[in-house]
Amino acid sequence: MKKIVAFLMAAMMSLMIVGCGGGEKKAAYPGDGDITVIIPKAPGGGTDTSARGLITYLQKELPGSKFVPVNKPDGGGITGMVELSKAKPDGHTLGMVTVELAMFPHQGKATVTNKDFVSVCAPIAAPAALIVPKEAPYNSLAEFVKFAQANPGKIQMGNSGIGAIWHIAALNFEKEFSVQFKHVPYPKGSADIAAALAGKHIDATLADPSVFKSQVDAGSLKILAVMAGSRSELYPDVPTFKELGHPLAIRAWAALVAPKGTPKEKLDVLRKAAEKACNSKEFKDYFKKQGIDPTAIVGDACDKMMADDDAMYAKFLKK
Repeated sequence: MKKIVAFLMAAMMSLMIVGCGGGEKKAAYPGDGDITVIIPKAPGGGTDTSARGLITYLQKELPGSKFVPVNKPDGGGITGMVELSKAKPDGHTLGMVTVELAMFPHQGKATVTNKDFVSVCAPIAAPAALIVPKEAPYNSLAEFVKFAQANPGKIQMGNSGIGAIWHIAALNFEKEFSVQFKHVPYPKGSADIAAALAGKHIDATLADPSVFKSQVDAGSLKILAVMAGSRSELYPDVPTFKELGHPLAIRAWAALVAPKGTPKEKLDVLRKAAEKACNSKEFKDYFKKQGIDPTAIVGDACDKMMADDDAMYAKFLKK
């Protein structure tokens, strides 16, 4: 009888140990739960495409992870960025923020800033490119500047709206080269700028060159230079302003970020995966097929890019 009692007690203890042990060991981050990715733009646009492409390749670098994209386009993207800034900083809510994050606070449109986030990476940072019609009398940045200096106020420069990014690019250009343009806004977007260039309603634009790729490839437009630190992968033969002696950098970026306060160990996991993903041939090929110039600005470099742009827009947009 004593042996039977002892056996039963031992069996009960074993069951209690198994029950208290919780069975399987909990998976390590990021495999311990879904990661929501807030996209502050509508489905199908450039930001949405880049976000979904990025998380596809992040999942390949992080086996067991699951990224769930959620579009929050209301308020011109402000709603999504504000929601992201207020999310629990546990590594399970990330989001894409765009260059408007550096602009809106200085336009009185939002209070959320780059300081509310920590960066994972920026898969795109489209530079402003100086684009002119094929028949234009200038074939280089130097020739364009010489013409502009000799003809103040004559060149009609298309932009994406007064105070918008490509207008800021033109203002930077004017300051750098001591020239003056006649600024012509097209707030509905780059498609209108392209049409205006083709119809010779304007003489030039400083804008994302990927948007004009079909016209450039067809030979109706030409790119004289890009405002970037390195040459575009889409247009490797086009020089940068920097290599021509003018270190101007205006870019329309989209970055994957986490709320401020996200644990460093989780952020490091994401950044390491992003470094591998963004530099892979498959990633670059995917973005090029979408007509997007891929970049790999990761971690602290991405934080610096956002802070630098915030300071620049604070200067140009101050009232």
